[in-house]
Amino acid sequence: MEVTPFTVDVLNPPQDDLLAKIQKSELTLEEGDVVALSSKVVSIWQGRCVLKEGADKDALVKKEAELYLERAESPGGLVMHTITNGTLIPSAGIDPFGGYYILWPEKPQETAQQLLEWFKKEYKRERLFLVLTDSRSVFLRQGVVGMAVAWAGFEPLFDNRKRKDLLGFSSAGSQTNVADSLAATAVFAMGEANEQTPLARIRNAPYVNDKNPSLGQKEKFESTMENDIFAPFLTKLDWKKGKQ
Repeated sequence: MEVTPFTVDVLNPPQDDLLAKIQKSELTLEEGDVVALSSKVVSIWQGRCVLKEGADKDALVKKEAELYLERAESPGGLVMHTITNGTLIPSAGIDPFGGYYILWPEKPQETAQQLLEWFKKEYKRERLFLVLTDSRSVFLRQGVVGMAVAWAGFEPLFDNRKRKDLLGFSSAGSQTNVADSLAATAVFAMGEANEQTPLARIRNAPYVNDKNPSLGQKEKFESTMENDIFAPFLTKLDWKKGKQ
């Protein structure tokens, strides 16, 4: 598998032309490539930016999140933990950039599909895949890793449960999280600071198929709080409803 990040001219909030700047980049694509794109540049393209001056970040978080915990629940009040777009993410994915707060993209799955169709048309390729990325913390680990905010063109899970192990026995394996695995790989190459490479190409990625699932596939990918293996922790917290 080959991962190549590409420099893109800086996008300026509150809104900028992402597609024009990708066209100016050195990106080239072949059939079967995966395009990874930072969700933040997509948000700026959509105008999902709020001036810091006069804004209440906690109010923004509550508006963007499906569920949230009050800031006091976090050690030192560092973040507000939220569930946003079906994902456990600090502060509803909102990050500062210059004088603005950058929100997550609007309708991420639909946006990913729209961008995938643009890449196919622009680069004259039929078999492309796409993942929108961000970073998040992991339980009991310092640092962040990449994750998929959305994806398009492939099924996000690869089922290992009926495969055999090396000795020929039923492996009783799990499902490979393809979407987040691709995102983590891309984000590691794209960087987390001033690299100016919010775009990456993943070539020869395993487990990426040619199926283009409906948006309903997202529901099969996500877990509910009650059925998640972390349910003993998640369900005992004082979650409050957001988006009000």
